[in-house]
Amino acid sequence: MATESSSKSRPEISTFKGQDRALRAGRLGTGGLLLSVLAATAPLMVVAGVMPTTFAVMGIVGQPLLFVVLGVVLVLFSVGYAEMSRHVHNAGAFYAYISRGLGGTAGAAAALVALVAYNALQVGIYGIFGFEVSGLFATYADLSVAWWIPALAAALVVGALGWLKIDVNARVLGVLLIVEVALVVIFDIAAVADPAAQGLSLHAFNPDTLSGAGVATALCFCIAAFTGFEQAPVYAEETSRPHILVPRVMFLAVSGVAVFFAISSWALTVATGPSAIVAESQKQSAGLLFGLTESRLGGTFTDVLHFLFVTGMFAALLSFHNVVARYAFAMGREGLLPAAFGRTNSASGAPGTGSLLQTAVSVVVVAVFAIADDKPTGDPTVPVLHLFTWFGNIGSLGVIVLMAAACASVIVFFVRRGAAGAQAWRLVTSALAGIALLVIAVYTVKDFDVLVGAGPESSLSWVLPGIIGLAVLVGLAQGLLLRARKPEAHARIGLGNEAFQLEKAAEEAS
Repeated sequence: MATESSSKSRPEISTFKGQDRALRAGRLGTGGLLLSVLAATAPLMVVAGVMPTTFAVMGIVGQPLLFVVLGVVLVLFSVGYAEMSRHVHNAGAFYAYISRGLGGTAGAAAALVALVAYNALQVGIYGIFGFEVSGLFATYADLSVAWWIPALAAALVVGALGWLKIDVNARVLGVLLIVEVALVVIFDIAAVADPAAQGLSLHAFNPDTLSGAGVATALCFCIAAFTGFEQAPVYAEETSRPHILVPRVMFLAVSGVAVFFAISSWALTVATGPSAIVAESQKQSAGLLFGLTESRLGGTFTDVLHFLFVTGMFAALLSFHNVVARYAFAMGREGLLPAAFGRTNSASGAPGTGSLLQTAVSVVVVAVFAIADDKPTGDPTVPVLHLFTWFGNIGSLGVIVLMAAACASVIVFFVRRGAAGAQAWRLVTSALAGIALLVIAVYTVKDFDVLVGAGPESSLSWVLPGIIGLAVLVGLAQGLLLRARKPEAHARIGLGNEAFQLEKAAEEAS
C-alpha cells in the first residue's frame, strides 16, 4: 500500500489498493448506460456509409431482412451473455466471461483480442472522420485541410474527455446520439411519405432477395453495424445495480438497433425503389442518403445532416475510447498489462492510464497513415478505403470471434456450476448463436478481400485477419507463461475487483 507522501507526489493517479483498482460505482443508470452503448453503433454513419456500401458491393436488395436475421441471432447471443453479467461484474467483459468459463489462459487470449479489436474499430473511424471534416471545410469555408489534421485534433479531444467522469461522457454521447437518431427518423418518415415510383414496396423483406453467394459476406458488413451493444458489461462496475441494468440495456440496445436499422435500410429502398437501390448505391456511395434528403427535405436539413454525420462519428470515437480504456484497466489490474494501467484517476475515477494508451495508439496510427498519404485532401483512398475499411473489418472480425467464444464460455460456465438444467434454454440459445457466429466468422475470413476491396490474390486478404489470429496466439502464450511463472496471478484472471476484495478481507482477518 502506498504511503500518504507518495500519494501526494502523484495526485493524478490514486495508489490506494482498494480504491484505485475499482471503477467508481453508481455513475450510470439505465439511460446513461444505454446511451453510452448505443453511441458506438453510430447510426448515421451506418445509414449513410455502411448501408449504401453493402447494397453497392454485395448487390443484395434484402439488406433490411439481414438486419432482422442478425437481430434474432444477437438476441439469442444476448440471452446467455446477459445471464453471465448477473454473475460476473468486471470491466473486462468479454475476456472476464471467457476466463470464467474457459479458463484463465483462454481469458488472456480474449483480453488481447478485445484490446486489438476495439482499438482497431476506434482508430479506423478517425480515417472517415478526418476525411468528412476536411470535406466540410472545403464546402463551407473554402479551406483545404488535410484529413489527418482534424483526425489528430479529434484524438486529443477524445483523450481529454476520456479522463472525465463516465457520467459526463454519457451526457455528451446522449445529446449527440438523440439528435442523430431524430434526423434519421425524419428521413425515414419523409421517404415513406414520398416514395419512388414503386411505392411502399416491401420487396426488401422478401427472402428471395437473399439468394446468391454474397449473403454470408453481406452479413459480415451488417454485423459491424451492431457493434457496441455487447459493451454494456464493460460498464458494469460503474452502475449501481449491474445485475439488473446490464441485461436490460443489452436487450434494449440489440432489439432497438435491429428494428431501427431494418426500417432505415428499408426506407432507402423505398426512396430509390427496390429495383434501383443497388445501382444508385454504386453510383452515389455515401452520398446516397444526402442526395435523397436534399430532394425531400431541402438543403438546410442536408447541411445539418452532414454536420451530424461528423458528430455521430465523434460520439462513436468517444464510446470506443471508453471501452478500450476500461479493457486496459481490467488487464492492468489482473497482470495482463503493466500495473500502471490498473489504476484510476483519483479525481474522476476514470481509467486514466488506459485512456492515455488508447490516445497514443490513435495518434501513432493516424500519423503513420498520414505519412503514407501523398494526397491528403480530396482523395479518400488512405483515410477511408484503407484506414477506415481495413481497421473496421479487423475490429469486426475480432468482436465476432469474441462473441462466438463467449457463447461457448456461457455453456461451460453453467455446466461446471451444476446449473445446466436450470439454465437449459439459455444454453440452447448460446449454442445456436455460437454456431451462427462461427459461420459468419468463417465467411468473414474467407471473403476478407471483398470486405476490404482488395483482389483475391492480395496479401491483405490474409495479413489483415491474421492480426486477430496473431492476437489469439500471443494471448495464449502470455496466459500459459503466466500460469507457469505466476500461478496466483493466472488464477485472478477474470475475477476483477473481486480478487482484491478477497485479499483485503484476508488481510483484515489476519
